[in-house]
Amino acid sequence: MSDLPKAVHIMEVGPRDGLQIEAKILTIAERKELVEALAEAGLTEIEVGSFVSPKAVPQMADTAALLGTLQRRPGVAYRALWLNSRGLNQAIAAGTVDIEGWIHLAASEAFVKRNTNRDIEETFAQAADWIDLYKAIGVAPDCVSIMAAFGCNFEGEVPVKRVVEMVARSRNLLADHGVNLRKLALADTMGWASPRHVTFLIGTLRSRWPELELKLHLHDTRGLAMANALAALQMGLREFDASIAGLGGCPFAGNKGAAGNICTEDFAFMCLETGIETSVDLDALVSVARLAERLVGHPSAGKLIRGGTLSEYRG
Repeated sequence: MSDLPKAVHIMEVGPRDGLQIEAKILTIAERKELVEALAEAGLTEIEVGSFVSPKAVPQMADTAALLGTLQRRPGVAYRALWLNSRGLNQAIAAGTVDIEGWIHLAASEAFVKRNTNRDIEETFAQAADWIDLYKAIGVAPDCVSIMAAFGCNFEGEVPVKRVVEMVARSRNLLADHGVNLRKLALADTMGWASPRHVTFLIGTLRSRWPELELKLHLHDTRGLAMANALAALQMGLREFDASIAGLGGCPFAGNKGAAGNICTEDFAFMCLETGIETSVDLDALVSVARLAERLVGHPSAGKLIRGGTLSEYRG
């Protein structure tokens, strides 16, 4: 356990990834209430929504309007997702998105076609355009995410070798444009990861590129998200995505009723109980989880939302 980080950084993805699969479409006022409560609880990076087709993901319609209503809290980064240049231009036009230069890839051919209507080669071919787009607005295109990095419901196991090759290819592409790959996000989009797999993939990547900042985006589809997060923490990882009340799931992943992302308040609790600092007020965060549960109108997967924290017992 000696490699445990002293602190972790959590990007809250509930307002985007958490809500995009919900049958109930929240109003702008309800989404605003959730985002502002998350910031008040101490989260310093929040994915507010996405700029994608409202026909494909109606839950994320009016993200620009939502951003315009927010009472922005100092020190909080307000993020959004886009998958094409039109979405990026909408984010720029909103004027209130804190933009990072992410290039999104996927390690599964079948999944990327369902998610973006492009194959892997087309996605790489378009990456050069993304580099130019980000540079044109003064943003460093130095972040790469790989979806389905551990496995795919349509293709099966994703070999570690394939992920490593995609990272190497991404680094070379960026280097050809004078950019160094700074951050790599690995997404267990369909819940195939295991602690052993997480440890092996992180170890393999670290052995080749120790300077890379690594981030995990975990889904709890098969109940291993917390175990996978602990395995990553034991490898020294410091950055994670999480969703309030464990809401969410990818609408293109082929899971019916799948559990969402790793639960923010439960993950923060595990970190604190393991001696790892977070920026959050845990009791306030549990209150936000209860708010999220009320807003979507059904029970969530979170544990602290029922059991509470230990603060009332410890005094």
